[in-house]
Amino acid sequence: MDEVKVYSEAIQFIKIAIGEEMYGIDISIVDNIVRPQAVTRVPNVAAYIKGVINIRGEIVPIMSLRLKMGFEEIEETKNTRFIIVKLEKYGKIGLIVDAVKEVVTLTPEQIEKMKYDANDDIPHFVAGVGKTENGLVSLLDIDVVTYDKSMKED
Repeated sequence: MDEVKVYSEAIQFIKIAIGEEMYGIDISIVDNIVRPQAVTRVPNVAAYIKGVINIRGEIVPIMSLRLKMGFEEIEETKNTRFIIVKLEKYGKIGLIVDAVKEVVTLTPEQIEKMKYDANDDIPHFVAGVGKTENGLVSLLDIDVVTYDKSMKED
């Protein structure tokens, strides 16, 4: 997990808000964006795992990005969305975000890769920072963000 993602061509990101901060999720892994719906709680899971939902007959775990990233939990608003991502390791996972803002296209020249000390045990959620005309966007490493040792790998 200490490898940093390298971008060699222009790539699109869904720009999301968590509080006042802007983050980007690689659009190639986004399966769906839906309005919040009733979540069925699951016992004995981490607090950031809110439960599961049923999307077109498929059970999808729902994770609060706010809690996973160490932010304070807030009430859902009219802007809250569930971003359903499809990952090789776990399949589909829903991420609760404060708002979906827009799609941004970044070239490799606009992305500054993050450098971390390989010896520390801190999860590094940000793979890089994108420079846009509207400011900076922290690019999430969804494999690190969604990692949970209690989840079964397929």
